[in-house]
Amino acid sequence: MSMGTRKFFERKGYLLDISLLTLIFGVVFFESLGRLPLLGTDEARYLEIPREMIERGDFITPTLNYVPYFEKPPLHYWFNALATLLFGETAFSARFFGALWGVLGVLLTYLLGRRLFDRQKGRLSAIVLGTSLGFVVQARVNITDTTLSFFLCAALGSFLIASRPDQSRKSLYYTLFYLCAALAVLAKGLIGIVLPAVIILAFLRLTRRWYLLHEMRLPLGIPLFLLVCVPWFMLVSLRNPGFFDFFFIHEHFQRFFTKVHHRYQPPWFFFPVLLGGMLPWTFFIPAAILRSWRGREESAGEARLFLLLSGGIIFAFFSLSQSKLIPYILPVYPVCAILVGVYLGELIEEKRGAPTTVLAISLCYAICALGLTAYPWLARHPRLDQTGSACVGALFLIHGIIAFMNTRSPHLHRLVLGLALASYFTAMLAPPVFMAGIAKKKLIRDLALKVRDLAGNDAVVVSFGYQQELPLYTRRRVLVVGSPGELEFGSKSAPWWFIEEKRFDELWSGNRPVFALVPKDSVGDLPLRLTPSPNLLGAEGPCALIANR
Repeated sequence: MSMGTRKFFERKGYLLDISLLTLIFGVVFFESLGRLPLLGTDEARYLEIPREMIERGDFITPTLNYVPYFEKPPLHYWFNALATLLFGETAFSARFFGALWGVLGVLLTYLLGRRLFDRQKGRLSAIVLGTSLGFVVQARVNITDTTLSFFLCAALGSFLIASRPDQSRKSLYYTLFYLCAALAVLAKGLIGIVLPAVIILAFLRLTRRWYLLHEMRLPLGIPLFLLVCVPWFMLVSLRNPGFFDFFFIHEHFQRFFTKVHHRYQPPWFFFPVLLGGMLPWTFFIPAAILRSWRGREESAGEARLFLLLSGGIIFAFFSLSQSKLIPYILPVYPVCAILVGVYLGELIEEKRGAPTTVLAISLCYAICALGLTAYPWLARHPRLDQTGSACVGALFLIHGIIAFMNTRSPHLHRLVLGLALASYFTAMLAPPVFMAGIAKKKLIRDLALKVRDLAGNDAVVVSFGYQQELPLYTRRRVLVVGSPGELEFGSKSAPWWFIEEKRFDELWSGNRPVFALVPKDSVGDLPLRLTPSPNLLGAEGPCALIANR
């Protein structure tokens, strides 16, 4: 076969794989994406900020409830603003780019796995990531971590490909590295460059390939990086004098070293998060890590070492932080997927049977199926209905049966295919069930829409404690009673929108119509305190809506 013919079929293989992966996993990530209303704090916040950007025509200073909000850089807001302009102000537009980063993350994992190892391992790596329940669920929710995860992994992957001695297009991949690192910074701050820098320096130290610093074209790359990410920081600092201290000191150093954000979890917190999120492939991770560590001196050994360093350093960094949330370790999922995909691919090539951990998979899923089925009957306030919980439990039981049937199978590919198919349908069917259950307990959308319909221009809309959905659905600034919470920085520029309960009582008895969102359990005490007596307009989730007219 001639060189030209071989290259044609290689390109055709790439296009075929990418097309199939896009089609197959596009369904998982986008199916019923806009069917459920926005869930809770994050989703409403990250749609309200771009909505206000569009309304105000200001894409430099993010605002929430129309006061400056600087907890995150603006890249995720910009993408959501674009989706809002394209698809309208809907739940689908809020989640569109998260789902897109999920699909692109699967494709990126495939490309890295194929480029670093071979086609089969690339496909297996993509399948592992696209059927990891935690990754799929989080990519279908409107959070900033999906944007960071994609660009951070793209930056690290670009460097790894560029550093290969046989790479002929080093300039292209190093350029992609600097661009993606800059976008990662615009997605979530300094970790977008700190983590890649630490990983790369550790890699250079262990491999003694310090000459790569010269090969990386730092005199050209650093200005390119700065050109992409610095202009926004300069512009927002000029317009908002307190930005630098709040963003870099409070949101970076204090968040990492102190418990100021009240999100402390023990150092082991992310172990169960990752193990649960990588199901059904969790039980292959230890063996995959061990095999990659032992193979670091063999073929593609430096790629294995870089993957181990990437996953380990990112995981350790967030484990040491005093502020922890479940999505923080999303960038670890693609790394684990490649390690597991390569491990499974090598076992298949060696014609090995199913590893002994398959029995543990079967047992784990059997327990999960039993727990999910019994949960609605045992829990006092279940978030899942009996039918939905039983359906998800049945899907988990199928996983367990597939694993059990292959405990002694000499054909590992049957186990991989069975687990992938079962997890694929679980990832497609389970999230709406869980999200619907959460929605029943937390959402106040209908109350907010009622306010929008009833409140005139002279009315005052009040919230006891800041409720993210209220300004989003009412499309107006909300007066907050009590602590401003995450709006503390912005409250300094508009202190009159944050009041104590005593001032609320005075406002209530005034001449203007007042609509107030209050805790549901406090409604019974309000008539004794407020004049005129509150008119109860409705209750939903944890809140009730009252009016003074």
